Amino acid sequence: MPVTIGDITGAFEFANTGGDMGEFCAFVCKQTGKIYLQTDFPDTAELLDELPDDIHDEEKYVALPDKRELDLGKPLVLAFAGEYLPGDFDDVRYFFDKRGAYSKFKALLARRGAIDRWHAFEAKATEQALRDWCALNEIEIVG
Repeated sequence: MPVTIGDITGAFEFANTGGDMGEFCAFVCKQTGKIYLQTDFPDTAELLDELPDDIHDEEKYVALPDKRELDLGKPLVLAFAGEYLPGDFDDVRYFFDKRGAYSKFKALLARRGAIDRWHAFEAKATEQALRDWCALNEIEIVG
């Protein structure tokens, strides 16, 4: 059963909400296309569907990846800076060698009037990476 790119993107964003803590996960059933969301937060967990008992059966279900697994972290920022902010590339690279990189990067984007361009670049790269990931995992995408 196919799944929409919008559903995959939404599940991917959910799974990448918690940072490094692993508090949010999303799984896709390869047979039905149904997406299952999981969180460790009790207040939110009761709002989600109950996970199937065999959710860790890799033949049936696949967990959505972390954005770093798809090179949507630092490599994407550096690609953007190289293309759209070449004069700031060294500064951006320096930002990402230390803590607080994204806040410094976003401040630079604001100063350069490039926030919308960054969001469009990031969205396009994310969609393509998720389409590639779905193809690799034999998940049929519609839309």
